[in-house]
Amino acid sequence: MGRSKTTNELGLTKADYTYRATTLCPGCGHNSISNQIMAVAYEESVNQHQLVKFSGIGCSSKSPAYFLGRSHSFNAVHGRMPSVATGALMANHGLKAIAVSGDGDTGNIGLGQFKHIIRRNVSMVYIIENNGVYGLTKGQFSATADLNQNTKYAGKNELPPIDLCIEALAADCTFIARSFSGDAKQVKQLLSAAMRHRGTAVLDIISPCVTFNDADDSTKSYKWGREHRDILNEVGFVQSLDEIGVDYEEGAVQPVQLHDGSWITLKKLDENHDPTNRISAFRILEEAQREQQIVTGLIYIDEERPSMSELENLPETPLVELSEAQLRPSKDVLDQAMNAVFNM
Repeated sequence: MGRSKTTNELGLTKADYTYRATTLCPGCGHNSISNQIMAVAYEESVNQHQLVKFSGIGCSSKSPAYFLGRSHSFNAVHGRMPSVATGALMANHGLKAIAVSGDGDTGNIGLGQFKHIIRRNVSMVYIIENNGVYGLTKGQFSATADLNQNTKYAGKNELPPIDLCIEALAADCTFIARSFSGDAKQVKQLLSAAMRHRGTAVLDIISPCVTFNDADDSTKSYKWGREHRDILNEVGFVQSLDEIGVDYEEGAVQPVQLHDGSWITLKKLDENHDPTNRISAFRILEEAQREQQIVTGLIYIDEERPSMSELENLPETPLVELSEAQLRPSKDVLDQAMNAVFNM
């Protein structure tokens, strides 16, 4: 099959990459992220039968039901998605993997598992749809909520936020990026880059909750409007494992007015930022957190550290495709091992 004006290289249409209708709130940024996942998969002719989706619990973790309906999917318990993903990708390292989590699922109950899947460098795209609240359970604060933030039902948050990109960098993550769900073009470009990365690619996407977190003093409140997309950071991706090009304008701090009249401040990474410099990445994230800014773009990448499947010396043929005789030692081998123990 070949590409036509209405199909990709697999002969599939854009509709073939959809799934069920969303049940999220109208205007939710999570839906925009799902749209970009579908767009990337279609344009790059992803074979959905060779892709698996993972999620945990929360509004964000419902979204795999809305895209790539021909792929495999596993919805894990709260905060435990990384363990399921690790096991599945050990059994079949030939699969592409997209995980969708939230700031509560990742930053609260799942923080330990998040750190360890990064530490192991499991080959997968790990998307965090970050809105600072538990939207599915009526707006309690998550670990990424702003200090002194007020919400409709949870009152005032008196704890400092966790920056999940800083946590990922501290755990030696090999691909770290941040974006804003209102910048569809940038989200799509970062997804394209992340899907080619051979380790854990973390995309922290600020995806504001239009129902529970649209207060004036929240850095994660939301304006869904095309007129604001062009002022957000843009990233260009060169389709190669060895070279990533970053197409940034001059560094600038850009305020963006939101639907409720409040403002967020986006800090564009300037042309002097080297995404392979880990110390520089820490500095940028720390400065942005201190100034309550949202840094968007490719923050850090390391193409040298081996992935989990490489470290474990997994065979080229995935374990799931090997026969029982290949996976399990024979009775003779076991007898020899037991005899050796008893004869010591």
